[in-house]
Amino acid sequence: MRKTNIQEMKVPNVALGTWSWGFGGIAGGDSIFGNKLGEEDLKPVFDKAMSLGLTLWDTATVYASGASETILGNFVKDRKDAIISTKFTPNLAEGRGEDAMQKLFDESCERLYRNEIEIYWIHNTQDVIGWTNKLIDLLKTGRVKKVGVSNHNLEQVKYVHEALKAAGYRLDAIQNHYSLIYRTIETTGILEYCKEENIAVFSYMVLEQGALSGKYTAKNPLPARTRRGEAFPVEILEKLEPLFAEQRRLAEKYNVGEAIIPTAWAIGKGTIPIIGVTKVEQVVDAELASNIELTEEEILMLEKIAENTGVFVKGGWESSM
Repeated sequence: MRKTNIQEMKVPNVALGTWSWGFGGIAGGDSIFGNKLGEEDLKPVFDKAMSLGLTLWDTATVYASGASETILGNFVKDRKDAIISTKFTPNLAEGRGEDAMQKLFDESCERLYRNEIEIYWIHNTQDVIGWTNKLIDLLKTGRVKKVGVSNHNLEQVKYVHEALKAAGYRLDAIQNHYSLIYRTIETTGILEYCKEENIAVFSYMVLEQGALSGKYTAKNPLPARTRRGEAFPVEILEKLEPLFAEQRRLAEKYNVGEAIIPTAWAIGKGTIPIIGVTKVEQVVDAELASNIELTEEEILMLEKIAENTGVFVKGGWESSM
């Protein structure tokens, strides 16, 4: 398969996510993940990742109302080797006028200590036509190297791609929820279309915010009063036990941690998984996963067992695929 435009930027096989960096405001680490992490907690994580060559960082303005971008920006401001991926969330543009995307882009650049952004995304499907046109205007400034859309369905992905091509650009990437228990980008044809059009696919929530990491079980559930705790209560974790068992078997075979297996699966499916990192050991796992190749038989077995659990968890922010 040909390299996508994103891969030609020499990006690693995995991206590192910063959704849980920072707290307070909208979609903060405290409300989504049940933690409160600042620069002091996260600097060792960043340093370890960069030392391992994991240089692709994914964030968004909406994560903790800009706090995630601010933390990442303070880490990368004196370096040229970090690849930054951040997002425009249409909901934040309300009341900010006709040039809202440009304003929000400029604010992201300020927080990230960048004049240009390597990958810039439209975060959701609100007013697809209007925001695609604004994205074209932003591309004309030359300050965005690659563009993508997140949480778009197949019809919307096709629309954006064709609109960008008509303006002399192209859609470089999509970013959607994709895991062993949520494979709608396959069943709806999005994954196949992206392969045909040479569009990179970033997969987020590959570990389902920790539910597939091997850390949690029915006897050791996810944190209460958080989004992920509500999505994966004890009864769901019990249903997932056959999948956990297969992940443990493969982890033992490859002599790695259990969290590495779902990540290696996502890479094996031709995607770039975004792995949320808050601890040094998670960075090490991400680097290990980027170098493991599951066999076709192992991939198929994982998928069969996952399907048989009957578990399907869709995020409340996700549009219908």
